[in-house]
Amino acid sequence: MLDFRVDTFLCVCKTTNFTHAAKELHITQPAVSQHIHYLEKEYGTKLFQQNGKKLILTDEGELLFRKMSQMKNDEELLKRELSSDRSNKKITFGVTMTIGEYAISGPVSGFLKEHPDMDFVIHFGNTAELLKNLQDGSIDFALVEGYYPDGLYDTILYQTEKFIPVCASRHRFPKNPEQLSDLFSERLLVREPGSGTRNILERALSLGNHGIDSFYHYIQVENMHTIIQFLCCDCGISFLYQAAVEDELKLGILQEIPLSDFSIRHDFTFLWPKDSVFSEEIRSTCMDIKSRKELARK
Repeated sequence: MLDFRVDTFLCVCKTTNFTHAAKELHITQPAVSQHIHYLEKEYGTKLFQQNGKKLILTDEGELLFRKMSQMKNDEELLKRELSSDRSNKKITFGVTMTIGEYAISGPVSGFLKEHPDMDFVIHFGNTAELLKNLQDGSIDFALVEGYYPDGLYDTILYQTEKFIPVCASRHRFPKNPEQLSDLFSERLLVREPGSGTRNILERALSLGNHGIDSFYHYIQVENMHTIIQFLCCDCGISFLYQAAVEDELKLGILQEIPLSDFSIRHDFTFLWPKDSVFSEEIRSTCMDIKSRKELARK
């Protein structure tokens, strides 16, 4: 069990304010200050700096936060494992919407058939939400399509997918688009902030000093199926993984928009907190799932 003052430290990191941390922990503000001062004395370093009404972590505080968060996560996983029925092992992992709907069901099904004693809990969320779930220990590992901070996670590449602009096959452009900027007069169908799909598009647009608002109109939709339905009804254009619209492309309902300045392939990546005591177990599970996907492709 971690020292109770570590819980205080992690809460202050989250709230960036002693008063807010005290309310969340149901203790007094002086008690919060005392806990932080104790840790600073124990580790011989300053953990926070004042920035107006907010606290910011020092470099040493950031290091302690990463390590203590990992220890807290491992403790939560250990509690869950010790308290569960030992005859039924439980794995909790997160996937982004696109991956969950189009890229993981087959391999996971095969994994479960060969491990009948294992229970799976699968969380759906965008990349930002899953990274937060990893941080608070509510999932063991995640399979994401978006960007994530370097150095904080152990990773395994699951697969690489083509990211393409698409529209209805019957869609008519004022003139045939040749470059990305030729699409700015179109209505864009886009996922919500925090989703991997949107993040990839925003990064691509930023290379030319553009953004989502460069498009004449856009519709924000939090569901990939709905975006595809809108595309099929010729309600706009979108940028998404080829795997998500493979059937519609083959049937000729949708078409890829060929552009001379847009060619992106992006990774789907397994990740989990770096240096976790459960790292080898998680790695083995991820590699098993990945190998089933590769076997199915042969």
